[in-house]
Amino acid sequence: MLNSFVALRKDCDDALESVEKAQIDGFSELLMDYISAGHFEIYPQLREEAKAFSDDEALTIADQLLERLEMSTELVLSFDADYATPSRCDYYLSRLPAWLDRLARGLESRFDLEDQLIGRLHAAHSPPTEAQCSIGVTSS
Repeated sequence: MLNSFVALRKDCDDALESVEKAQIDGFSELLMDYISAGHFEIYPQLREEAKAFSDDEALTIADQLLERLEMSTELVLSFDADYATPSRCDYYLSRLPAWLDRLARGLESRFDLEDQLIGRLHAAHSPPTEAQCSIGVTSS
């Protein structure tokens, strides 16, 4: 997804009018796949892990982070809608660089939130490493 984003951004900077819908569609599809994997596979799995460990604090944090992740999800859905058809793509092409800037900021925030979510829900429940055991550190 990031490679596709960088290529699309470069093409926008080089010659916006030559950016084709197929390239936008390819990026949008990867973006939607990424967002979907989080919502329908990864996040539920992490929540189940927290439930299995009866970690109510982690579940509360997860719920708060998931609410914040919704903002970037809405951003991605709006982008996808703006470039969904050839006529919409033509109409919004001049806005593509600004859209990519917004997506970059939204994805950066999302990556940070996902790191927090995974760190809290997964790493906290992982068995301590050998190094942690030798110095008396646990993952709680």
